[in-house]
Amino acid sequence: MSGSDELTRRRLLFGAAVVAGSVTLGACSSGGGGSSTGGGAKQSKAPTKRGSAPKPLAPPRQLKESPELAAQVKAGKLPALKDRLPEKPYVIPHYWAQTGKYGGTLRMASGSSNDAAIKEYMYGHSPLRWLNDGLTLGPGLAESWESNEDASVWTFHFRKGLKWSDGQKWTTDDIMFWWNDMVLNPEFGEGIPDEARSGKGTVAKFEAPDEYTLVITYDAPSPMVPDMIANWVNRGIAASWMEPKHYMKQFHPKYNKSVGKDWTTKFDEKRNTVFNPETPTMGGWQLATYSEGRATTWKRNPYYYVVDQAGNQLPYIDGLNFKVVDNIETRKLQIQSGQFDQVHGPFNSLTLGDISGLKRSQTKSGMKMLLWDSGSGTGSIFFFNQDYDEPAMRALIRKPEFRQALSLAYDRGEARKSIYFDTGIPTTGGYGPKTREFHRGNGPQEYKQWRESWVKFDPERAKSMLDKLGVVDKDGDGKREKPDGSKLVVRLNYPADIDTTGEHMKKNQLLKKSWDAIGIDTRLSPVAPTSFGDQWAQGKLMTTTAWETSTMSVAADMLWLMPMEPSRWASLQGQFYALRGTPDEKKQLDVDPYKRTPPRAAPEPGGPVDRLWKLADQVRVEVDQTKRDKLVWDMIRIHIDEGPFFMGVVANYPQIVLVKDGLRNVPTKEQTALGGLVNDWHHPTPAAYDPEAWFWDDPKAHV
Repeated sequence: MSGSDELTRRRLLFGAAVVAGSVTLGACSSGGGGSSTGGGAKQSKAPTKRGSAPKPLAPPRQLKESPELAAQVKAGKLPALKDRLPEKPYVIPHYWAQTGKYGGTLRMASGSSNDAAIKEYMYGHSPLRWLNDGLTLGPGLAESWESNEDASVWTFHFRKGLKWSDGQKWTTDDIMFWWNDMVLNPEFGEGIPDEARSGKGTVAKFEAPDEYTLVITYDAPSPMVPDMIANWVNRGIAASWMEPKHYMKQFHPKYNKSVGKDWTTKFDEKRNTVFNPETPTMGGWQLATYSEGRATTWKRNPYYYVVDQAGNQLPYIDGLNFKVVDNIETRKLQIQSGQFDQVHGPFNSLTLGDISGLKRSQTKSGMKMLLWDSGSGTGSIFFFNQDYDEPAMRALIRKPEFRQALSLAYDRGEARKSIYFDTGIPTTGGYGPKTREFHRGNGPQEYKQWRESWVKFDPERAKSMLDKLGVVDKDGDGKREKPDGSKLVVRLNYPADIDTTGEHMKKNQLLKKSWDAIGIDTRLSPVAPTSFGDQWAQGKLMTTTAWETSTMSVAADMLWLMPMEPSRWASLQGQFYALRGTPDEKKQLDVDPYKRTPPRAAPEPGGPVDRLWKLADQVRVEVDQTKRDKLVWDMIRIHIDEGPFFMGVVANYPQIVLVKDGLRNVPTKEQTALGGLVNDWHHPTPAAYDPEAWFWDDPKAHV
C-alpha cells in the first residue's frame, strides 16, 4: 500500500486483473453461509470444481439482533429481523470469532473525510469474498456460482431477500443499472473492469434472467472470473459492481431528463458511501454524518445480511467515528495519547520506526500492538516511467543495463537496517513471498531468482556497466552524462505532502546517496499531490518513489507485471492497454502519442511490453493451472532478464496494528492463515477479517 495514495474509483478502474487458478482451503476459516461451487471452472450437467471449495456453514436455527434494533422493531419503526435478512444470511466462518456483545462505538483516525481507507473496512458490496489471507474464495452477496465446461459462461446466484440499508429490495437490476447505464454509457465513463473482459480482452455480455441470477458470457475461456470479482472493495475502491437503482436513477438523465449537463459530477457525489449519508449501502455500517475535513460518523445498517455462527446479526458495535487528522505527526501523538480504539498502521503512516514510541505510550494509550505480515513485495518502491516524454532520457531508461546498474548500486542493506530495522527479505523488486504461484511447482525457485536477480550491492560492477553504455563523465565535473553528452539528472519524484520522516522519504535519501556515489546526479523532486497523477499519465514525470507492490497472486494482479493502466511503470503504454476493446482503441493513431487524448502509445513490436501482453493473453484463457503457471514464469523471466522495471528494498516486513484493550475478535497474526496479508488492496484489509464481528467486552464503557 502506498503511504501517499488516495485511491479513487477511476484511478483503479482497471485494477481487478486476471487471477490464477484454483483455491485451496486454509486452516483458519471455512466457507460462509449458503452453498458454493466456488472456484469451479468446468461444468457439464452439474458444476465441476477445479479446486477445493469452502464447505458452507449451516444457516443458524435462531436469529438475534441488537437491543437498539429490537427496540425499533417494538416501536414499529423497523420490520422484524426475519424480514430484514435474506433467506440464507452469510455466516462468518472464522474459527477465532467469539460470540460477541452488542453496543458501544469505535473511534478511529482518518487522513481525510473522504478517505479510501474507510472503505477498506467494509466488504459488504462484494459478490464473493476472500478468506484465509486469500487462500480461499467464499460467497458474499452471491451464495453460489458455476461455469460451463470451458469457463466462458459464468452464472452467479444471489441470496434471496437481500435489502439495501433503506429497506428497499436488492436485485440483479442494481447490477444491470451499473452495467448498462454507467459502464456501457460513454458519457459517464465508468470504464470496463477487467473481470468484465474475456481472456481475449473483449467485453463480456451481462444478463439477468431474474432478480437473483446473473449470467456473464465471454467470447473465450475466462477461468479466473470469480477470483477477480473477489478482489478489492467493490462500490468504493475499484469497480462499483452495483448501485442502488431506486435511489441513483434520479441523478441519471436516462431516468430524469431534468438533470444538468454536469450530471456525472453530481452522480459521483451522490453514490459515494463516505460522502453522502443518503445513499443506501449493503455494508455493515452506513454513513450517518459527514463533516468535511473534520469527521464522519457511521451507524449500524439494520438490513446487513451477515450473522455470526450463533445467528446474531452483525455488526456488534453500534457505530464508528472517524476523526480526520491530516497532519501525520499530530495523528501519531493522538494515537499515543489514547484517542483512538483501533489503528490500522498502513492507513495512518505508522512505520517500524514508531514501535518504540508506541510501546512507551501503551499505558496511556491503552492499546496493544499486533504485528502482522505485510505481504509486501518490495517495501518502498522506485521505478522509472518507461514513457518519459524527453526522448534521450526515455531511450536510456528503456535500456535494461541502465536500470540494472542502478539496482546494483543501491545499498539495500543500509535501507533494510535503517528503515525496516533488519526485518523483511532483501529483494530486487517483485511480488511478495505469500503469492500463491510461489508455493507450488517451481514457484519457490522462480521467486528466489526474481527476488535476487539484481539485488546484490555491487557499485563497481554498476560503474562498469554504465561505462559500457557510454554513461560517463565527459566534462570532468564528477557527474556522468548521457551517451549523447547531455546532462544526466535522475529526479526522484514524490508527492510534496509525503511524510518527511517516513519510509518513502528515508528510502529516497538513501537512493540519492547510493547513486550520487557512482556519479549519477540524483535530485529529490517534490510534486504537487493534486497534479502528480495527471503529470505521470502524460509522461511528464521521470520516476515514482512513494508506492510499493503486494499481491495474492501474480496473475491476480498483473498491474505490476505489465502496463495495464497509466499509473505504473509505463504510463502511455498502460493507457493504451486500458483502451483495448473500446471504441477509442483505434482513434487518433495518426496523432503524436503524447498529444492524444488521453496520451497513449503502443509498445515497441517484439519489445518486453509487447511480449508481456501476448503472454498475459495466454494466461487469461488457460484453464490448466500448471500450464498457466508456466506462462507466468515466462513473464517473470522477462523481468529478470530485461528488468528491473521497479526496484524494492525488502519483502514482507511487519505492519503495525493497534487494538484498544477490551476490543475483541480482532485476530492476531497467529490466528490468520498466513500471518496476515495487510498491504494488498486486492485482499481488502481489515474488511476480509469482518470488522463487523469486533465487539467490546464492556460496551457501556465505550458509548
